[in-house]
Amino acid sequence: MKHLFLFLLTVVATHAAQAQQPTAPKAPVELKAGRMQAQARPAANRPDVAPQYPGGAQAMGAFFQQQIQYPEASRVKGITGNVEVTATVGADGRLTNPVVAKSLAPDCDAEALRVLALMPAWKPATRKGEPVPVQVRLPVPFGNSQILKVEQGKPKFD
Repeated sequence: MKHLFLFLLTVVATHAAQAQQPTAPKAPVELKAGRMQAQARPAANRPDVAPQYPGGAQAMGAFFQQQIQYPEASRVKGITGNVEVTATVGADGRLTNPVVAKSLAPDCDAEALRVLALMPAWKPATRKGEPVPVQVRLPVPFGNSQILKVEQGKPKFD
């Protein structure tokens, strides 16, 4: 009987110690263009419908061509490419928290952030018909006019 009591005491103590240890949070799901699909049982942190720029990728490319003022110093140096920026498309469709994820040149980075602040509201991502904030990764082109591909990012559930 004494051994059974000690065994149960050990099990309870071990369980209590494990319950006090913090568990590492799961890595967020990163959504990428072309990889979103309807699922029979969607993950709890994944939107059913991705956010969309009004008019699609071509309209976004036209917006960038109209708004971007190519920095003279970068133009003279022949710097071309994309500044990759992550931002959150909020439940209201507005872009918030823009951050340069991949720099091209400091003046191009600043211009990309300036232009994103001018961007119109998107159609927000939805989960079960309700708008949800989602992080996206946007390539902002400088000196090239490639078709833009927007990568959907991590959902932002508050």
